[in-house]
Amino acid sequence: MKFKTFRYIWIFSLAALLMAACSDDFVDVDSFDPDSESFFNSEQEYYDALVAAYDLLQSTYLNVMLGEIASDNTLAGGESATDVPGIQEVDDMIHTPVNQQLRDIWSWMFAGVNRANYILEFKDKTDFPGKETIIAEATFLRAYYYFELVKWFGDVPLAVDKRFLFGDQEVVERTPKAEVYAQIEADFIYAASVLDYTAPQTGRATKGAAQALLGKVYLYQNKFQESAAVLEDLINNGPYDLVADYSILFEQEGENSIESVFEVQYTDQQGAGFGCLQCSEGNVAVGFNGPRTYNGPLFDSGFSFNVPVQEAYDAYDADDIRKDLAILNIVQWAEETGATYTEGFEHTGFFNRKYIPRQGDSNIGDKNLTNPNNYRSIRFADVLLMAAEALNRGGISDTRAQEYLNRVRNRAGLGDITETGNNLTEAIFQERRLELMGEGHRFFDLVRTGRAADNIDGFVSGKHELFPIPSIEIELAGNRWSQNPGY
Repeated sequence: MKFKTFRYIWIFSLAALLMAACSDDFVDVDSFDPDSESFFNSEQEYYDALVAAYDLLQSTYLNVMLGEIASDNTLAGGESATDVPGIQEVDDMIHTPVNQQLRDIWSWMFAGVNRANYILEFKDKTDFPGKETIIAEATFLRAYYYFELVKWFGDVPLAVDKRFLFGDQEVVERTPKAEVYAQIEADFIYAASVLDYTAPQTGRATKGAAQALLGKVYLYQNKFQESAAVLEDLINNGPYDLVADYSILFEQEGENSIESVFEVQYTDQQGAGFGCLQCSEGNVAVGFNGPRTYNGPLFDSGFSFNVPVQEAYDAYDADDIRKDLAILNIVQWAEETGATYTEGFEHTGFFNRKYIPRQGDSNIGDKNLTNPNNYRSIRFADVLLMAAEALNRGGISDTRAQEYLNRVRNRAGLGDITETGNNLTEAIFQERRLELMGEGHRFFDLVRTGRAADNIDGFVSGKHELFPIPSIEIELAGNRWSQNPGY
């Protein structure tokens, strides 16, 4: 069993105080009396609540997987055209407000918001040394979950230092995304001002993680000056660097490396089933991504979802060392090793090698639900490429943009880029696709840069930049909320 210094576990002592583990709606919360004296009376209770707030990060496996499937990188795959219909619909850009997976993202991210806000609501109740670190981490987590929500859904209900409670559905409104972004910025700025570059335990938020995500939030709003400033400060003063050997990055030995700015920690602990996937301590996406009925060396079986397309594989130069480390060419692999497998729906011959099962990773329960492969939420390579983009698109310095871009390219065995202006912009965009292939960023990169309609089949401008608010949420709000355009 792989040990995690800081594991996100279900805190059963909080079950009556927090959202139920399998709750569906952000308004479906326990009507716990906020004046109760039964909790937040000790450092341990604040810590336990913080662990519970981290726990919802593990459910972001779905955000990552759908961030690829919605893009031009991969197809839904699976067993058949009716295997998890919500995933198939997103792949085909025919999703509607009645989509279980989109509802899950909405529900799980709001569960994370509520757990973080629960701590912040009672941040002044009990004092102890080091409490400010816990408050800063809770603030970081609130920003993390809200960033996911605003990326997917745009305007969303905003709560600051208070929970959504039963009955709030009758009064709460969607907050304009500009205001949500402003709160996210403030939260990451505060977290960065309090936290250190070194976390108290592996897996917890750091100053560097807050800076990197703040720079990303700025970039998503085309605030290039602000993005470049915070990202270059992190590059020049933070403890991060590129791992020399790209081949280990997504193996167990590459977890929490010098390149990792923030990782979602997973373990092989049992405790989930298909009726409550967000309850899993393992990275569920890994099992979903694996080849069907695989028999051979190194890898293990899965459900053949999220399969890369030929065009994505061909986007790499022949001498790019990332090509066969990011994408598994299963036909070539079978010829070399004698491995066998079953072709699934929309079989392309490729799999997301970064996040498919490895033999021996998990031997507990259903291995497809207990894979311990951490999600590398933000890597230093991403920071370099975001800084390059901000410097270039902001008209600040193409020279420094080239420097950061070429650090990533050189690690991949590629030569320097010397272009400037729009040609450099295109080179940065392409490098982001190649470097971050399979990591869940591609759809949002295409949307925020206005390139989605030209690259994603079925994408309708003015509609698909956002996903629909789940219809049940609008009904619970008394049909006061307007739906996102086009749905």
